[in-house]
Amino acid sequence: MSQTPGASAQGSDTTSRPPLTPSEDRQWATVAHFGAFLGFVPSLVVFIVFRTRGPFSEQESKEALNFTLPLTVVAVAMNILAFLPIMGAIFGVVAVLLWLFMTISGVIAGIEVNKGRPYRYPFNLRIIR
Repeated sequence: MSQTPGASAQGSDTTSRPPLTPSEDRQWATVAHFGAFLGFVPSLVVFIVFRTRGPFSEQESKEALNFTLPLTVVAVAMNILAFLPIMGAIFGVVAVLLWLFMTISGVIAGIEVNKGRPYRYPFNLRIIR
């Protein structure tokens, strides 16, 4: 099979994936925030899969990804340091507290986004623009 000049695989892919309805857009934006208890992976998946299909899910998954990515990296580092003999317990407690903070913040954001309101985390690095 040959393609016509100027046609690309990505260009033909966009026609098979229609834009999200407003309800679906809000739903995937909510999933991106609620997924914070699993770290940055859910928001990354929503961002990659739905960023071209829904503006609200793109905006909110990007916000959730910017919030959860640095915290997940720090939490993983704390979990690794928790294996240290003397100070390990402190690092373990910090890892649990980070996970709780990320989970509670994600739930609060998910509730707001599910109502159709954009949410901005008070402390966010905004790495991905």
